[in-house]
Amino acid sequence: MAVEHLIIDQIIADPAIRGGKPIIAGTGIRVMDIVLRHTTGAELSVEQIAETFQLTRGQVHAALAYYYLHQMEIDAQIKADDATADRLIADLERQGKLRRSE
Repeated sequence: MAVEHLIIDQIIADPAIRGGKPIIAGTGIRVMDIVLRHTTGAELSVEQIAETFQLTRGQVHAALAYYYLHQMEIDAQIKADDATADRLIADLERQGKLRRSE
């Protein structure tokens, strides 16, 4: 019997959607959005994430599995997005278009 290779078919990457970042198929929800809710800050459970994003638990688990299979790549994307956000905020502050509240 031949070995069958199974893939996570719930995750797609399409250059026309979310800049080609991996998303849950049929949604615009990025894998990194799920990961950030699960691993940082509030550390939401799979059930809480599913409810928040109106996903199935299977979709959330697929996103987390995809992340752990591609962790270095997705962590680099998260870091790059954070750096871009910091640059944009700093630019807006320099232009006087953004003031941080204390």
